[in-house]
Amino acid sequence: MYSENVIEVRNVAKKFRVYPDRGYSLKERVLFANRNRYEDKQVIKDISFDVRRGESVGLIGHNGCGKSTMLKMLTKIMYPDSGTVEIAGKVSSLLELGAGFHPDMTGRENIYINASIFGLNRKEIDAKMNDIIEFAELGDYINNPVRTYSSGMYMRLAFAVAINVNADVLIVDEILAVGDVNFQRKCLNKMREIQNSGTTVVLVSHSMEQIMDVCDRAVWIQDGSVMAVGECQKVVEQYLSFMEQKVNHEREVTAVTREIIKVGSIADAQILVNGKANEKVTSKTDKVTLKFRYKGPENTKVVFNVELVRQDFVLCHAKTFDNEGQGYDVSEGTIALTFEEFPLFEAAYFMNLKIVSIADGVRIVDEAPVATFEVTSKANCGGIVWLDSSIEIE
Repeated sequence: MYSENVIEVRNVAKKFRVYPDRGYSLKERVLFANRNRYEDKQVIKDISFDVRRGESVGLIGHNGCGKSTMLKMLTKIMYPDSGTVEIAGKVSSLLELGAGFHPDMTGRENIYINASIFGLNRKEIDAKMNDIIEFAELGDYINNPVRTYSSGMYMRLAFAVAINVNADVLIVDEILAVGDVNFQRKCLNKMREIQNSGTTVVLVSHSMEQIMDVCDRAVWIQDGSVMAVGECQKVVEQYLSFMEQKVNHEREVTAVTREIIKVGSIADAQILVNGKANEKVTSKTDKVTLKFRYKGPENTKVVFNVELVRQDFVLCHAKTFDNEGQGYDVSEGTIALTFEEFPLFEAAYFMNLKIVSIADGVRIVDEAPVATFEVTSKANCGGIVWLDSSIEIE
């Protein structure tokens, strides 16, 4: 292993044997031999990457691409069929929060059990006990059996134990959304504190904003293989572009299906910025219009639902145009949905459209996305929406 690396993954492959209907007892295996058929599913295919000391790396990719399997091999819960995984130093993982908790034991007793799994002795656990209880925000509930906890309390306690273990490498799998908004903010702040202390972090998340906020580099895994490794923003942009193409393909397939059904259709959808065809919004004061030709069933009142979705699939805005509950009596024509101003930050966006029958709730048209566009106006702030603010100092 190179001295600057903490993790080295070399040509790792992993497959699972899947039985559609497996017989477990000897009697079942003899009487129902056909149940013993299986299929080898290759989940990881020749993956290689490095993680340097003190670096934060995000693993991204769609569900089922092999991210969590890769993390389990990093923590030695699983072992590769071929290739090597080398890690230098003590590892703490946040994969299955609360694994090992006993429901009849108190929160305090479970802290001792769970922290010992991470390699802490009793003296070290005693030294961290108050920090764990305070971080979990459990108060007097810490002395109650865990079975009496809500799911949020259970997850907070498990997170608090794992995050307060001093480790050289922290491996996190899609669990930074535990608890309410304030607790999520506390978790992210704790993550940054751990990063600043020099701990190496490997993070899996479907939130691209979270990946770009927390990580230095990203590894994009697609169907068990590495598609790209590099600077976080660049890899995320490649991944989102790929996903957009996939969404557009699915849209085309869906459009063909709907054409066969002949429920309703739209055509010539376009984005107008200040009345002109354009796919770029350059100012928050721009007037943005979605314009399209619509054809649907006659004598059917409909409502129009439009959604604005950012490139990382965050829903930024949704509005239903229902004519004050009366619906619109239109079977054919040109429709224009207009936003008088557009205070969203720089990013690519999708505009989704649903046209629904007001009588029975049937979706006559369901286009996702119906149009894509880009906001290029910059601001020295972040989030989703641009809010005007000021500061006064006396």
